[in-house]
Amino acid sequence: MKRIVYLQVLVMVSTVLTGISCRQKNEKDKTGPLQELKVVMPKQENIPVYAEFTGQVFGKSDVQLQPRVAGQITGIFFKDGQAVEKGKLLYTIDDLPIRIQIDGYRADLAKSITIMTNKKADLGRIKPLAEMKALSASDLDGAIADYEAANSEVTISEARLRDMQIQLGYTRITAPISGIIGISAVRVGDYVGGPGAGILNTISLTSDIRVRFPIPETAYLHFLMREQKDSGYGAQMARVPVDLILGDGSVYAVKGRLALADRQVDPTTGSMLIEADFSNPQGILRPGQYVKVRFLTDSIPNAIVVPQEAVSQLQNIFQVYVLNDSNRIEPRIVKPGIRVGSGWVIKEGIKPGDRVALAGSILINPKQAVKPVEICWNRDSTVSK
Repeated sequence: MKRIVYLQVLVMVSTVLTGISCRQKNEKDKTGPLQELKVVMPKQENIPVYAEFTGQVFGKSDVQLQPRVAGQITGIFFKDGQAVEKGKLLYTIDDLPIRIQIDGYRADLAKSITIMTNKKADLGRIKPLAEMKALSASDLDGAIADYEAANSEVTISEARLRDMQIQLGYTRITAPISGIIGISAVRVGDYVGGPGAGILNTISLTSDIRVRFPIPETAYLHFLMREQKDSGYGAQMARVPVDLILGDGSVYAVKGRLALADRQVDPTTGSMLIEADFSNPQGILRPGQYVKVRFLTDSIPNAIVVPQEAVSQLQNIFQVYVLNDSNRIEPRIVKPGIRVGSGWVIKEGIKPGDRVALAGSILINPKQAVKPVEICWNRDSTVSK
């Protein structure tokens, strides 16, 4: 009887131990290996701060061609969009009406000269007779007045003729500068001139170009005036190198320089117009292009930078997840600064040496340890191993 009881006790103990062993095994299987978590070390570096603005390209000179006399276009002597040299004949306007007027003014001038010659001869005869008292002083005064009036009429006729000859010159429109000419706004036979006459064409000198862009008044006060202690305003601007970003996102190979600022702040927009100069040896830049202008405005010394994907935002609250000494994540409220490349400057909340988790860490149980996998990253590109 005692033997049976003893066997029953052993069976019960064995069953309990087996249950405990199975439960521990199940719990171990449920826990599994530690979950891997990508972490990065914050970078501490001096961060250059760039300002970026949208601007428009202009030629070094952009000269508009406008008719100065009215008439029909009788000739066009260039190819649209091609280079032209200074002095090249571009357009001719019908000059027949002006030539007819010139002939009329020449006749008027000849008539005025004849009248003046006669009045001069009359004065030559009257003057000695008046000196001899053979004629009265009033006769002499009348002769002098007639001669001076005739002489003035000659001067007027000469001025009219010269003016019309100048008008004749305006019927031949030549290139005032060397450069690239645009597409003509008129064709042979079109009537030009008169009130509200439009522009025939534009010539742009594009060996060098200008880029104009507005900047906020705050940027002007912060940057353009902040280092005027040792040098003049213009000298300070000329030292600033400028990058140009083209429409396809590429950076123009030639750096430019800030050249000038407008005399005033636009009261309607609160911005100031700035101009930068660029060399354009290959003719890539053309007037009218919209580009982005970028230049250094400031720097942040010893800035703490983390990847943007490590920062989560909920309304106005920003936080990161940091691994503690036990390899468990801890949320940290941070104060972010500017974004630079793929990085984000953190003003407060983390320090050098902290291990910052990347995106997805919010799904991890803060009480559960993880296996950190340190990732190398570059703020100017993507994160990589």
